[in-house]
Amino acid sequence: MKVLLVNGSPRKSGCTYTALKEVADTLEKNGLETEIFWIGNKPVAGCIACGACAKTGRCFRDDCVNEFLDKAEQADGFLFGTPVHYASASGMISSFMDRAFYAGSSKFRGKPGAAVVSCRRGGASAAFDQINKYFTISSMPVVSSQYWNSVHGNTPDEVRQDGEGMQIMRTLGNNMAWLMKSIEAGRKAGIELPPLEEKIRTNFIR
Repeated sequence: MKVLLVNGSPRKSGCTYTALKEVADTLEKNGLETEIFWIGNKPVAGCIACGACAKTGRCFRDDCVNEFLDKAEQADGFLFGTPVHYASASGMISSFMDRAFYAGSSKFRGKPGAAVVSCRRGGASAAFDQINKYFTISSMPVVSSQYWNSVHGNTPDEVRQDGEGMQIMRTLGNNMAWLMKSIEAGRKAGIELPPLEEKIRTNFIR
């Protein structure tokens, strides 16, 4: 089983990476394969609601979103990490997730997801809530820890000094490994995902 961890920071090896690496190391100790996918530091365009992805399952922009969607097909669980910018997720990962989840929603259903946020001081819980909303609109089990999944620090070294934050990351890794193994055991026992009803869309202005 494989977990794909997305680094939504413009800094490849910064504070967000440090938190994700702690989770990844714990997952690997539990026998799971991991990959940290960095979305990069080039501009990531937002969704323009063109609808092209409904036909192809891919975005018409051939960039890191499509690269991620190719990997997501083979992943069994996901973590999305972001720094806190103005009490919210980074603009880059927001645009990235808008497009990835719109174009590839079927790739996420039934697979555990978790958010990880890194902040200097405040805004962590608001950014954490923002990322979790992608999971709860996509029929994904949300993985929790012993506290909200956040670390504090202005540098990777400071993040490593956040003893509670690092422990939260390890607990998150252990919980995700346990849930993924439980889902796999259920699948082997013949328990499948529940069938989907035809989607109903209610518009409130008629």
